[in-house]
Amino acid sequence: MAVTRTLRRNTTITYVLAGGLCIFFLYFFFGDTSRIPSIPKYAAPKQLLKSKDAASNPLSPPSLPFRKPAKLAEGEAPPRPPVVHYHMNNVTTTSDPVGNRESILILTPLARFYGEYWDNLCKLSYPHDLISLGFIIPKGRDGNLATQQLQERIQITQAPTNKNRFASITILRQDEEPSVLQEEKDRHALSAQKERRAGMSRARNALLFTTLGPTTSWVLWLDSDVVETPASLIQDLASHDKPLVVPNCFQRYYNKEKEAMDVRPYDFNSWIDSPTAKGLADKMGPDEILLEGYAEMATYRSLMAYMADASGDSRREIGLDGVGGTALLVKADVHRDGAMFPAFPFYHLIETEGFAKMAARLGWHATGLPNYFVYHYDE
Repeated sequence: MAVTRTLRRNTTITYVLAGGLCIFFLYFFFGDTSRIPSIPKYAAPKQLLKSKDAASNPLSPPSLPFRKPAKLAEGEAPPRPPVVHYHMNNVTTTSDPVGNRESILILTPLARFYGEYWDNLCKLSYPHDLISLGFIIPKGRDGNLATQQLQERIQITQAPTNKNRFASITILRQDEEPSVLQEEKDRHALSAQKERRAGMSRARNALLFTTLGPTTSWVLWLDSDVVETPASLIQDLASHDKPLVVPNCFQRYYNKEKEAMDVRPYDFNSWIDSPTAKGLADKMGPDEILLEGYAEMATYRSLMAYMADASGDSRREIGLDGVGGTALLVKADVHRDGAMFPAFPFYHLIETEGFAKMAARLGWHATGLPNYFVYHYDE
């Protein structure tokens, strides 16, 4: 009987609650709605931009070209940032980037400006409306000069009358000066490498994380002192359809013995690992790094720089364990997966070589082109 009484009391409460809900719904649907506060229409309209459309707000991704709106009238509020949907499955990285209209982000850490670098950049045959540029420049007198020289060339290249303008250009200024000297003989000294390359890693990462947009298919890392490449550089590298692909970087110079111009290897950071190097790493402390190209640290790795054959097949491919960054084409998804440039010893590697190791740990492997050449400035 106790159970029966409890059920009767619960039934009465249920009827009271149901009646209250009915009254509420009747008032909601048929009552005076003028006193019900409405949601302000402040939200920006939802937009679905095509990947190549111009950005309509400065808060849009920097890899999209931004066209500054007309000057606002007095008291007129600026447009609110749009809500933009990007379908990442539609971002392709194929062996035919031109045919598929794939966006390229060219990133350059720039401590010194070379006019030949900019001239070579402008001669690239890849459609410039699909190319976004990003630069990071250190603080200080040299950085100020490099910024001024860069902006002077940008003013010419990006002039409204030039139909071959780049899609967008981003310039970042670091908040610190280079920690080591910028003269070539000083910056390549073994004693300066760990500090110098850690600084380079931080600069590369800051530039990458700031400029990589949702429409970017490929990232081309191109050093500011690479002054000569084939005009079809992007198409040639992308045609291999590899996640990381690196050409051989050489340097033209005057050979005093031959009394004539000559070429020599320059970038020794693209290599195939060796048992000797692995043995050295096993004996190192956690904060020590392996470096390539120094007699004081003989690793006996196979260097791509010494595999070059000027008369060989320019499409020849080799697998690499380390890569240099003078010219390096990367599928944007490699970076999106988290592969960056470690500013700390990562398996006793740092910067671009550490990046190749990190990418490999994520399942992305590097490919070298020993017979495809780009050229470094001769100081």
